[in-house]
Amino acid sequence: MEKKRVYTFGNGQAEGKADMRNLLGGKGANLAEMNLIGVPVPPGFTITTEVCNEYFEKGKEAVVALLKEDVEKSVAGIESLMKSKFGDVENPLLVSVRSGARASMPGMMDTILNLGLNDEVVEGLARKTGNPRFAWDSYRRFVQMYGDVVLGMKPTNKDDIDPFEAIIEDVKKAKGVRLDNELDVDDLKELVVRFKAAVKAQTGSDFPNNAYEQLWGAICAVFDSWMNERAILYRKMEGIPVEWGTAVNVQAMVFGNMGDTSATGVCFSRDAGTGEDLFNGEYLINAQGEDVVAGIRTPQQITKTGSQRWAALQGISEADRLANYPSMEEAMPEIYKELDALQTKLENHYHDMQDMEFTVQEGKLWFLQTRNGKRTGAAMVRIAMEMLEQGMIDEKTAIMRCEPNKLDELLHPVFDKEALRSAKVLTRGLPASPGAACGQIVFFAEDAAKWRADGRRVVLVRIETSPEDLAGMTVAEGILTARGGMTSHAAVVARGMGKCCVSGAGAINVDYKARTVEIDGVLLKEGDFLSLNGSTGEVYQGEVVTKAAELSGDFAKLMSLCDKYTRLKVRTNADTPHDAQVARNFGAVGIGLCRTEHMFFDNQKIIAMREMILATDEEGRKKALNKLLPYQKADFKGIFKAMDGCPVNVRLLDPPLHEFVPHDLKGQEEMAQAMGVTVEYIRQRVESLCEHNPMLGHRGCRLGNTYPEITAMQTRAILGAAIELKKEGYDPHPEIMVPLTGILYEFEAQEKVIRATAAELFKEEGIEIPFKVGTMIEIPRAALTANRIASRAEYFSFGTNDLTQMTFGYSRDDIASFLPVYLEKKILKVDPFQVLDQNGVGQLIEMAVEKGRSVRPELKCGICGEHGGEPSSVKFCHKVGLNYVSCSPFRVPIARLAAAQAAIEE
Repeated sequence: MEKKRVYTFGNGQAEGKADMRNLLGGKGANLAEMNLIGVPVPPGFTITTEVCNEYFEKGKEAVVALLKEDVEKSVAGIESLMKSKFGDVENPLLVSVRSGARASMPGMMDTILNLGLNDEVVEGLARKTGNPRFAWDSYRRFVQMYGDVVLGMKPTNKDDIDPFEAIIEDVKKAKGVRLDNELDVDDLKELVVRFKAAVKAQTGSDFPNNAYEQLWGAICAVFDSWMNERAILYRKMEGIPVEWGTAVNVQAMVFGNMGDTSATGVCFSRDAGTGEDLFNGEYLINAQGEDVVAGIRTPQQITKTGSQRWAALQGISEADRLANYPSMEEAMPEIYKELDALQTKLENHYHDMQDMEFTVQEGKLWFLQTRNGKRTGAAMVRIAMEMLEQGMIDEKTAIMRCEPNKLDELLHPVFDKEALRSAKVLTRGLPASPGAACGQIVFFAEDAAKWRADGRRVVLVRIETSPEDLAGMTVAEGILTARGGMTSHAAVVARGMGKCCVSGAGAINVDYKARTVEIDGVLLKEGDFLSLNGSTGEVYQGEVVTKAAELSGDFAKLMSLCDKYTRLKVRTNADTPHDAQVARNFGAVGIGLCRTEHMFFDNQKIIAMREMILATDEEGRKKALNKLLPYQKADFKGIFKAMDGCPVNVRLLDPPLHEFVPHDLKGQEEMAQAMGVTVEYIRQRVESLCEHNPMLGHRGCRLGNTYPEITAMQTRAILGAAIELKKEGYDPHPEIMVPLTGILYEFEAQEKVIRATAAELFKEEGIEIPFKVGTMIEIPRAALTANRIASRAEYFSFGTNDLTQMTFGYSRDDIASFLPVYLEKKILKVDPFQVLDQNGVGQLIEMAVEKGRSVRPELKCGICGEHGGEPSSVKFCHKVGLNYVSCSPFRVPIARLAAAQAAIEE
């Protein structure tokens, strides 16, 4: 059977319906559905999304030949319903040609209106309607749109002027008028003549007169627009696959520009910004749909309430509002009543907030489109919870209706929308940690701390960050780096702190010496203001006003609803009592990763830490470790207290030692003085610690096995803190994690030190604390031999950042140099450090869980890499039977929602 490529709709009949959006696109499926439920829709037909793929495979001529018969038959169907004829001079039918992908892509593709006009037909339309102004206005719009979209006359460079707009401005100037709708019939005729001359001059051909030639040009242009720059960018941002394609919708024109009883508008069944259950929208009398969206004329509000709110914001008096900007409710009360009833009908039918387009032609209301409306994160949560309360949807639907990643918007400061309009974008990097930040540029951590102490807001700008920059990162409003990916040091730490961060911004050139940064030709000095959007990766010049995010009651209701369905628990990655408390407030039920190395960067601690590293013998190391012990104990005490009653998984020292030692002369002099040795001795020791590949070098359990005294000190600090709290009446649940295990014997050697130290401490204190010793599975060999490791380890925590790094053989700090090319060439679909690679890394996790539990059935397994807060990765963790995921504090709600959705989907 020949594949069906064209589906018709009209007069209450339709060949498609709402659940066919994959084939008919969102617009086509909804046009069919509106017909079936009795909403007035101009008749038309939809060419399927599959044809879009055929178009790019087989080419224009082949696809036009395939469609010709069906399209002509469908046009005849519209002609009989509209009692007019396509291309006819006396009784013309005009059509619109619009795109419609299965996922809403507002404004990304092209539209052509008033198609079917030429010099003879326009005269016939003027005679038929008795309205020559309307006929010529429609014609000049058609030539302009067709020229822009089909004939390629739309400027590609933002500095170029649209040739048609330049002509309009000329004619208005000569006439001495300000608005397009003040031009008379003769002016509009002149526009058409000049427009067609511009077409001939720019393209070398006459404007097409034949209606079918125009129609095929428009259909092909809509398919072409699937591959335009903005559509490609939007798909990339929204994760929309190119193979989905767009449908083409051809529909009889209805006219909002036929005089004062005609209008056009866009409306929403609820407020898309706040979620308030309030019908709202904008309309224009005597206009076409594009006018509302293009912002050429100031549209008026649909409801009286909306109109009064708008006037108050503009400082317009009530008398002035009524005279010049009446709402539709006041100016067209009968039409408004019908519109209001139909928007309610559509929301009740789709059980979701609707975004609708309509036209009023000489007192008759037509709907041109409905779709589930785009909304902010706050509106998404409020609409879901209110529709649940109103009985429109059930609990599971309310949870599934919310997009986990959009919760981000509720948790971080955001830029003021008005302020963003005038902000200058300097460059874009990776949106490494969401939120909005604005402050003065500083290049060094100690300067950041100093400036912050003086009450200044700062943005830390670095080529890349290291643990040494932590003090500066802590006080900065935001962090910008030239290098590093989504799991670079800057990105991971910033997310943990809930700090805005843009990483891997390749266009920035940092000169530490001159204390300047050059961004695409703009030179900025220390102290200049910079604003970062961590949600989009944009970097703005100067100060852009931010406002704090607000958590509504609906947000809390959604979270407790998630707990009702979820099986997978959500812990947090936290290294300070403050982070632990933030995560607990967001509903974390424990800590899945507490990194001990981040605790060493205060001034006194770092000196003792460096003494320990630079010492030449065990005695020297032990002496320095004794200085560190009370600091570590105090840190753990604060964290256990914040997480009272919940498990806290502490990872023993993990990074290579060279990260902690001073690489600058000033720092080396300071250490030489503190240790009573020469600067030369310190310099040689620092150099001897440098490794060619430190990520695969002397770190993790290798460090603890070489210097067991480090493991012993950390065990004393962890369990000592727990003992003190127990004596104070608290309920600590410590877990000690050995990092980077690859061989059972590595783990056993560390476990021996931990258990011996614990026994000694319990004896001294006369009190025992139950604790677990587990390991981090981040080396492929550990996953492959998990059954052996589980014979000793009491739990597994998957460190997916390193596991991804070692499985792919990609350095997570250097991936930014080739990742964009890999994504563009589709070698990779996504950044594997952001979204868990389920086929490779995921297989290792699944195998390790299975092997581990074959030896120890009650083995608790979790994940603490950055993937722990990414929705698709969370769902994978649910599927393979992990007990928990752990993520940075500000991603806890996202993981909780994703975990609930995973349980519901199952």
